[in-house]
Amino acid sequence: MKPDDAFLARGGAQALRVTGKRKGLPFETQDWVADEVPVALEFNGISHAVMLATPLDLDDFALGFSLSEGILSGPHELYGVEQEVSEAGITLQLEVASGAFARLKDRRRTMAGRTGCGLCGTESLTQVARQLPVLASGPVFRSEAVACAMNELRALQVLQQATGAVHAAAWCAADGQVRLLREDVGRHNALDKLVGALAIGGIAAGDGFIAVTSRASFEMVQKTVLAGAPLLAAISAATSLAAATAQASGLTLAGFVRDEDLVVYSHPERIA
Repeated sequence: MKPDDAFLARGGAQALRVTGKRKGLPFETQDWVADEVPVALEFNGISHAVMLATPLDLDDFALGFSLSEGILSGPHELYGVEQEVSEAGITLQLEVASGAFARLKDRRRTMAGRTGCGLCGTESLTQVARQLPVLASGPVFRSEAVACAMNELRALQVLQQATGAVHAAAWCAADGQVRLLREDVGRHNALDKLVGALAIGGIAAGDGFIAVTSRASFEMVQKTVLAGAPLLAAISAATSLAAATAQASGLTLAGFVRDEDLVVYSHPERIA
């Protein structure tokens, strides 16, 4: 899928004049670079977090972040999202239910988010590993379906094809067809956007699985479990904490999913 200029100009990338050297010859051309801007999240007027993100699908991001962080117990606790754009960045003003706001105040987290770290600024160790549900025994997925999903995912990364600088997270049906995809410069952000899009669309994550174009870190596992998906497939490796968390939560965790190859770190019974 070749991205067109209209798509890229809507907020995912911008065109820059660049110079360089390729195959020994100098060149000068126009190139697309991924947008990365500070995105602040405010809950009922209180600033909670600032993330560096691609300014696309921000309503999905607002909801997905709130669900992944345990601020909202469900989409029904989010009453509305307003976007305020300034020279400094974008502020997402979320109006949430009083119960959600009370939980937020009990578990305040001052976090200056970065594209490579999802726990920066966490105030205590107890805030890192929250109590996760144990997933029920879900469907069994064929390894060919997981491979098909990863191959299709790469082909559908419009922003990545243009810029080479973003991650993607996708929800895939049991047969391996990619049904929903989100991209962002941050792997955590891409997954949060996907979680939000699933919730907005009323899609049961447990009917399929999630595929990501990154390593499988602890937070990626935690977000997948909270979303209710029984399988997380990653193009790169898993960490030890991710594998242990997946095992304890009933999540099947697969890494190095490339072509027909994969490595399964936990609950291999879900992959035929």
